[in-house]
Amino acid sequence: MSSITFFGWSVDYDEDRHLRAEQEPKSGKRYTMYHGTKIQTARSIIQNGFRQSADGMLGPGVYVSRNQKKAERYPLNSPVTDKVVLKLSVDCGKVKRIDKDNHPLQKTWHSQGYDTAWVPPNCGMKAVPSGLEEDCVWDPNRIEVVDIALAPSTTDLADLKQLLAQSHRPQGPAASSATPGTCKLCKWKIVPAHSTQTCWGCGDTICTLMTQHKCKHSG
Repeated sequence: MSSITFFGWSVDYDEDRHLRAEQEPKSGKRYTMYHGTKIQTARSIIQNGFRQSADGMLGPGVYVSRNQKKAERYPLNSPVTDKVVLKLSVDCGKVKRIDKDNHPLQKTWHSQGYDTAWVPPNCGMKAVPSGLEEDCVWDPNRIEVVDIALAPSTTDLADLKQLLAQSHRPQGPAASSATPGTCKLCKWKIVPAHSTQTCWGCGDTICTLMTQHKCKHSG
């Protein structure tokens, strides 16, 4: 019986990664989501953070979606020239699934200990005629803007990206002790710091948190 030598891997991560809209989120995880808004409001969010809405289909909170197409629809009555989609990293906390009209916890989920309400796609709720996935996050502090997914023009995109970079830049004494940004290999935030190493098969420099490594080792 012959043996096969294989070096490499492929893995899917939930944490701080994009979860497909139809996949049920796991409580306590961080996911990529999107929020559609106006240009001026986007600037305010980048500089000052989100603010909780007074009400909505799922009650008070910040409304976001893992489906960028959903976010691109908002604000509903704004022209395309004033629409921006922010890319977010969301700490979901404890998640409650709301998948029918007049759900007993539709607007009271937070009082029952949940941090995020999740409406799955195509669940048949009349309040979501588009059938697209939607989330409501109670605490705005659980949401971080990480990029600009869509802007009306290249000028607006560049301006917003510059504003975002400035808002993430450490100030004062904290600047010298701040952790570095992201690992160039795995693209994850370096929190805590992690080291790279050499693949024992092909000799490439790798990070064990990379989602995939195809070794060039020829045997």
